[in-house]
Amino acid sequence: MEKLHKPKKVFVPGAISPQFIADSIAKHQSKVNIGAHAIFLGQIRADEKAEGFVTGIEYSAYEEMAEQTFHEIREDAFSKFDLICMHIYHSIGLVPTGEISLFVFVSSGHRRAAFEASEYIVEQIKTKVPIFGKELVGPAGEYIWKENK
Repeated sequence: MEKLHKPKKVFVPGAISPQFIADSIAKHQSKVNIGAHAIFLGQIRADEKAEGFVTGIEYSAYEEMAEQTFHEIREDAFSKFDLICMHIYHSIGLVPTGEISLFVFVSSGHRRAAFEASEYIVEQIKTKVPIFGKELVGPAGEYIWKENK
């Protein structure tokens, strides 16, 4: 696969803040060739388990391998969809329930490409990137490996 774009750092420590998301959107106002943005935000749910409710997820990864896989997903999406730009950020470390752990932001001239690319990218991340999550559950703070759904 020909590398068209330079690799970008994807991992951010802890939760992805609403301010970071807002700033990312604001930076694109000057790009007047963009007609559509699609944004996916993955949020931590307080699922109920036998041990209690999930209070957060602790993410870990083989970072170098994961960053390379993210880059390959980006390149693949750029080759499949008519995109102008793309940003992917994923949390590493503990993210409490209610907070954002995945931010996928794609921009294109038209909405269809943005919608389709966003869904494609999220599915590729879920199936290919070596990221591991342990759910923090219950009052004792027990860790349980997360099932990727």
